[in-house]
Amino acid sequence: MLLFVCLFALLFSSSHAADFCVAKLKGAGNPAGYACRMPSKVTVDDFVFTGLGVAGNTTNIISAAVTPAFVQQFPGVNGLGLSMARLDLAPAGVIPMHTHPGASEVLFVVQGKITAGFISSLANTVYVKTLKKGDVMVFPRGLLHFQINDGEINAVAVVSFSDPDPGLQITDFAFFANNLSSELLEKSTFLDDAQVKKLKKVLGGTG
Repeated sequence: MLLFVCLFALLFSSSHAADFCVAKLKGAGNPAGYACRMPSKVTVDDFVFTGLGVAGNTTNIISAAVTPAFVQQFPGVNGLGLSMARLDLAPAGVIPMHTHPGASEVLFVVQGKITAGFISSLANTVYVKTLKKGDVMVFPRGLLHFQINDGEINAVAVVSFSDPDPGLQITDFAFFANNLSSELLEKSTFLDDAQVKKLKKVLGGTG
């Protein structure tokens, strides 16, 4: 009898897991995500993102563009453990060596040819492959990786992430696009003064 009562209480309890947690972007995010918007404030548009159908502007220093559909642009993915983005790479365009501290990544080549790879953290083993249309490659969470357009036409890829806010740190910009002193960079990277100052000038760093 006691077991029956417990089962009845579980089945008909008024408390249950929420179906979704559309991000309340006006508040501050945290590692657990954003606060949930009131269901009465949620519309179907919160679950739809239309930006991935538009090519990004590749007229820049890396000849590439990333169009994100992360929680900040696509609040419906908050709490669901996924997000997406579009990559556009002009010929010779590159997504420089970078990491996503919060997510693994799966890349699907839609058009063109992309050479992509990552470096393991244990033995610094390099895994590189030239991908063609229809190929898929996975990049484990937190590992350094890159993508380069090795073809003669624009390359396009769609990527998915295992977190609504995967995070991003581009290695070159982390080193040379800030005010970390040139002296410390020279000591920590083994580059000489001229090389460090050249890279700082290109990427907008000081110090």
